[in-house]
Amino acid sequence: MDPFDDPRLTAMGLLAEVFTGLVGKTSPTLAAAGLSEVDFETLIRLARSPERRLRMSDLAAQTSLSTSGITRVVDRLERDGLVERHACATDRRASYAVLSEAGAERLRTVLPQHIEDIETWFTGLLTENNQLADFLKALRVIRDVVRPCATAGIREASRAPRAKTG
Repeated sequence: MDPFDDPRLTAMGLLAEVFTGLVGKTSPTLAAAGLSEVDFETLIRLARSPERRLRMSDLAAQTSLSTSGITRVVDRLERDGLVERHACATDRRASYAVLSEAGAERLRTVLPQHIEDIETWFTGLLTENNQLADFLKALRVIRDVVRPCATAGIREASRAPRAKTG
């Protein structure tokens, strides 16, 4: 077998091509709402977290950013009124990034078109029986090995009582 034709190389190449293509298709909608990809990722992770908040360290672990990188993003989002910072009651060294109501409203504004973009360019293309469910299952298997910290803060917080968030 020709080492250049290895299907594992094909899998990595296709994954990179798909990701780049999807970012190119979805970015205009986010930009029209005044959000970068990293802004949206930060806001949606907060929105989908218990109490719409995460420790800054967990937020950094869930994204591709360093702790200083996520601090800069949260600083900017806080200046824009989309995120608030709350001190941790049990650990003075820790703080939480919390989605503000303005941040939730910005997401509510952009999500219908963003979800339509995702449906058009990604999930809607997976039309065969259980194709999307199987794809999600496979992605989680891989993610849990290569990025086990991608759900940091979720498991711990989900054990605590959750406030109702509309």
